[in-house]
Amino acid sequence: MDSVLADIAKTTGDSGVIAASVYADGHRLRDISIAEAGQWAKRENHVVWIGLKEPSQELLERVQAQLDLHPLAIEDAAKAHQSPKLERYGDAFFIVARTAQLSAGEIIFGETHIFFGKGYVVSVRHGASASYTTVRQRAESCPTLLRRGEDYILYAILDFIVDNYLPVVESIGEEVDALEERLLRKVLSEGEINRLYGLRRELLRLRKAVVPLVEVCQRLEHADDVLIEPPMQPLFRDVHDHVKRVQEEIDSLREVLAFAFEASLMAGQSQQNAITRKLAAWAAILAVPTAVAGIYGMNFEHMPELKWAYGYYVVIGGIVALCGLLYIRFRRVGWL
Repeated sequence: MDSVLADIAKTTGDSGVIAASVYADGHRLRDISIAEAGQWAKRENHVVWIGLKEPSQELLERVQAQLDLHPLAIEDAAKAHQSPKLERYGDAFFIVARTAQLSAGEIIFGETHIFFGKGYVVSVRHGASASYTTVRQRAESCPTLLRRGEDYILYAILDFIVDNYLPVVESIGEEVDALEERLLRKVLSEGEINRLYGLRRELLRLRKAVVPLVEVCQRLEHADDVLIEPPMQPLFRDVHDHVKRVQEEIDSLREVLAFAFEASLMAGQSQQNAITRKLAAWAAILAVPTAVAGIYGMNFEHMPELKWAYGYYVVIGGIVALCGLLYIRFRRVGWL
């Protein structure tokens, strides 16, 4: 199939076309060019499934002309900075979903725009996203479900997007658990505290991508304004449940990170207080010889101890005794 699509891309200039096929009764009939999409989509019980990746404006306009897509939806699909949403244009629908992948400890986001209508499904990928070749292969291996046409294809794509959130959340969860375990053993370093803050920020970005998709899946599940066949609604309910679970996992991790961040700050403050107490204790101990030395440095002529043979030894002994008593006292109260 890849060689056929490569030939199609060479002859038509469709460099943004990843796959374009027509299906009937759950089976793939053949690969097609964009110029053939319109006529195949109009045939009864036929579905055209086109996959695009970062297409040019000219390619989007040719797809629009073939499938009679709304200009506003085409304008949105050309831009890779859309919020997740579901919009209806007559009997056609336009869906935006955010995709996410983990790279070098950071979440890289992308977008998938889906045109969905009678006889066709067009997916447009922007940025970081796993290839939908796996989705197509799975769908083609199950003709019984693929026979349901565009409804099942839409479900398969959304389910794949939502399932790809889970490895990202699980990977972050493992790092959060490791940081939390280190926090219980010692005070976190400045770098680890910065990482806590960074993870919380990344989860917030992921939450902004996931939460709007909950509403999209809910609308597809209830199908009050989307023409989804009733037998397919349980599948969209399953996607809705999955995306809700992802949202709950994100919220749970953000709460753990908030607790860990506060705990690390409290541990740091406790450590600073302990250091302050130690410094105060040593300062009090050192104040004794300093005070005694200050007294004998006042240069008065008549000081009895100056002419006493044992005066020096008595003063030194007194200093040591007082310092020792202070040391023992501070040790008992936990300051040293």
